Parts: sequence; C-alpha cells; structure tokens
Amino acid sequence: MIKLSMKNFNVYTILSILFILAGVLHYIYWGSRYGVWYDIGIYALTVFLVVPGIVGVILSLIKTEEND
Repeated sequence: MIKLSMKNFNVYTILSILFILAGVLHYIYWGSRYGVWYDIGIYALTVFLVVPGIVGVILSLIKTEEND
C-alpha cells in the first residue's frame, strides 16, 4: 500500500500543484474565451499539464523508509 505523508511537502509538490492549476485554468479560460469545450487541442495541453502534475504530487508525497 502506498502511503502519502504531508511531511514530505516540498518545492516539487508546489510545482506539481501549479501544473495542475495551470492545466485546469487554461481549459476554463480557453473554453470561456472561445466558446469551444470539445477541441482536441485544449484536451492535449490540459492533459499534458494535469497528468504530470498529479503524478508529481503523488511521487513527491510518497512516504519512504528513509524519511519516516
């Protein structure tokens, strides 16, 4: 079982959260600005930002043996 610890919160976690926010805010901005919510270009950039952000948050918060 993977255990996440908030004690491991660091710069990489913040950067990952910023990636998630950038992806979501870009999707909302583009959709509201141009009225297009189903374009593959929006999805591509959003996925490119959000997925690494989620993976980065998980990897930066994983509790390992040496930082117990």
